[in-house]
Amino acid sequence: MAIIGFIGLGNMGGPMAINLLKAGHDVKVFDLSALALEQVVSKGGKAAASAVDAVTKVDFIISMLPAGQHVQELYQTGDTPLLNVITKNTLIIDCSTIDAMTAQRVCTAASDRGLDFIDAPVSGGVGGAVAGSLAFMVGATEEQFLKAKPILECMGNNIFHAGQSGAGQIAKACNNMMLSILMAGTSEALNMGMRNGLDPAILSEIMKQSSGNNWALQVYNPVPGVMEAVPSSNNYQGGFQVDLMFKDLGLAMELSQQSNSPVPMGSVARSLFSLHKSKGNGKLDFSSVIKLYQDS
Repeated sequence: MAIIGFIGLGNMGGPMAINLLKAGHDVKVFDLSALALEQVVSKGGKAAASAVDAVTKVDFIISMLPAGQHVQELYQTGDTPLLNVITKNTLIIDCSTIDAMTAQRVCTAASDRGLDFIDAPVSGGVGGAVAGSLAFMVGATEEQFLKAKPILECMGNNIFHAGQSGAGQIAKACNNMMLSILMAGTSEALNMGMRNGLDPAILSEIMKQSSGNNWALQVYNPVPGVMEAVPSSNNYQGGFQVDLMFKDLGLAMELSQQSNSPVPMGSVARSLFSLHKSKGNGKLDFSSVIKLYQDS
């Protein structure tokens, strides 16, 4: 079993660290929130006094942070950059969803110090983090990927080697842009059907068995009451917040500009989620975008 330093114990990071503990690993954890820290410590995690303490004498480091600036500050530009204290042969796995350029910059800085840094953002939401069924999209060398894979398999079912440094972040941006388009389109169609007198459960089943079938209809229906154990049937609580979808769509738009890629549908989806967010819905699950159609 490995000794792992885990930094960032939020809605996603906390359950991920707990699954590493369930797999038998020795996990040192750090978070600025005492409550988040205690929740993992109560499951067997060892509280670190600082981020530096968390990465001392470990085999792997996993970070799960809100944005690129936090990743860069933690490893490269903060008061005590971790790249200055991490020892060689320690594999750094950053699972944050950030822009590919930042991931590549930190990777280069790590490589200049003889360290290994890979980007491994996730898909699957809080439910997937708790269940240990996340998908990981990894940007790494083949050697780094093979070293990380057994650790990632403790937290996820699908581990993909997307390519070299930054490739994981590019794959995540593509996936979440597609997800936003699917959810907006599914909400649009269901709302139109309901306004014309159709039962949303029956319409959903018709589309699931027809050419309109998609992930939102299969496992994440946006209409309350159609499907159990999804955010729409819990007042859109839990799941993947509108704020986070809006952030990820911003990363996708940056990526499209850098590569001169046309993204007309992605741009429309970002405008829809921006409008929904501006109405005070940022903390709701992203499937609540159907309310935007219902309120119009």
